[in-house]
Amino acid sequence: MNALTRSNQFPSLIETFRMNSPLGREINDFFSQSTQAPNSVPAVNVAEHTDGFRIEVAAPGLKKEDFKLSLNHTNLTISAYQENKTEEKPNEKYTRREFSYSSFQRTFMLPNSVDVDQIRATYTDGILSIEIPKREEAKPKPPRQIEIGG
Repeated sequence: MNALTRSNQFPSLIETFRMNSPLGREINDFFSQSTQAPNSVPAVNVAEHTDGFRIEVAAPGLKKEDFKLSLNHTNLTISAYQENKTEEKPNEKYTRREFSYSSFQRTFMLPNSVDVDQIRATYTDGILSIEIPKREEAKPKPPRQIEIGG
């Protein structure tokens, strides 16, 4: 057995402290948050109503041109890419210049009951809203009386 395998099987005293004591967990959380990039996947709400489904993606700061929606069989993929550039100005020399790129991708598996040809999307006030209607035969039917034949 080599040293790498052994160290993975038996955590060190420091790792045990970090994971098992309240102070260790707080220290671990502090350093994990400060060294990781912020979460770049936006929050999503999925609602079902009588006529279909609605997916809402919270993506403020993006433009509708930044989004791409694609459908592959029953997989709906929502992605976005945004590049923020700083424009160069005449007679200006940068000593440090940072570009900002952000992107995300989420895929949802749609049920067979949806009408994929009628999916519509809008982007208003930072919310991408995707309406996914159900097929007519999948919509709930109102109660009815059944005649009894003689």
